[in-house]
Amino acid sequence: MTSTAGSTGRPERMLRRFTQAERWVHRTAATLMLVCAGTAACLYFPPLAQLVGRRHLLVVLHEWSGLLLPVPVLAGLLSRAFRADLRRLNRLAPYDRQWLRAVRKGTRGPRPAGKFNAGQKVYAGWIAGAVPIMTFTGLLMWFTGVLSVIPRASAIFVHDVTALAIGVVLIGHMRLAYRDPEARRGMRTGVVTRAWARKNHPQWEEESADL
Repeated sequence: MTSTAGSTGRPERMLRRFTQAERWVHRTAATLMLVCAGTAACLYFPPLAQLVGRRHLLVVLHEWSGLLLPVPVLAGLLSRAFRADLRRLNRLAPYDRQWLRAVRKGTRGPRPAGKFNAGQKVYAGWIAGAVPIMTFTGLLMWFTGVLSVIPRASAIFVHDVTALAIGVVLIGHMRLAYRDPEARRGMRTGVVTRAWARKNHPQWEEESADL
């Protein structure tokens, strides 16, 4: 059993949270998403565009980071653990509704959750729906006239509004991650303490074996 020294001096029991393949998917997709969002900000806001310069390079980076964004997820389908996590993210359990009610009411304290809480499931589902919209509208803007029935102005409007929504949600996601060092360690190293899992993901902790 793998363990680390806790605050009491006793070894802490550890759980495997993510495999190397899952962490690779997350890191690669996150990098592409940040490049896409960063270049979009530089292209959209004139002060940033003037500060960075090299508009053509920014456009190329933005276009290709957006096109490549689904690739890590598709490659991750080769991993059994990643496919299992996708199934978890795609299903709302009865305790997920309890989690959402607790958040809505502002109830403090532990909330029921499996490996992913209801908020993470909603975030993942939203991103999964937003990325294809961004890709489709981006292609319409890139290849003008491919679908003449959809005006380019409409594609730009949908692309910009969705991009703004993604930016807001992404900032919220990173803010929550920043506030939880143990969750970041789970994504960085693949392991978390059983105590953290019991507090934040009790249903998953009950079914997980120690390393």
